[in-house]
Amino acid sequence: MCGIAGCVGGDNAAEIVYETLVRLEYRGYDSAGIACLSGGKIIQEKHRGRVEKLCSVAHSMRGTVAIGHTRWATHGAPSDINAHPHAYGRFSIVHNGIIENYEKLKEGLICGGESFLSETDSEVIAHLLNKNYSGDLISALKTTADMLQGSYA
Repeated sequence: MCGIAGCVGGDNAAEIVYETLVRLEYRGYDSAGIACLSGGKIIQEKHRGRVEKLCSVAHSMRGTVAIGHTRWATHGAPSDINAHPHAYGRFSIVHNGIIENYEKLKEGLICGGESFLSETDSEVIAHLLNKNYSGDLISALKTTADMLQGSYA
């Protein structure tokens, strides 16, 4: 069930994450993606299919922080848009597991004016983090985690 990688440090964090995803591909081969913090902006690339589709872009991304994901689909069909990472506002996330109450959370966020791109339960996490963030990352993470029900990482 999915593979997650992250790297902090150096200017080639995305390359390191890519090489790790190659080793984790057995955990999910429906899609793969990488997000990298570069110059204060999140850049990402994600595709349906094998990790190797990310090779050229991963080696051209420059930044000191990156996350990546290989997906074994549980919510939403394998597709480019359902691939991880999911970015919203100031946050980009990868997720492993199932958010059992995502439909209720998503409905509340939509009623509040937010729109979603994917069919996944994971995208809800990025929206909640962005909503709950007021300058204190630890507080936003705790508040968001307290809202989630399920088995996840």
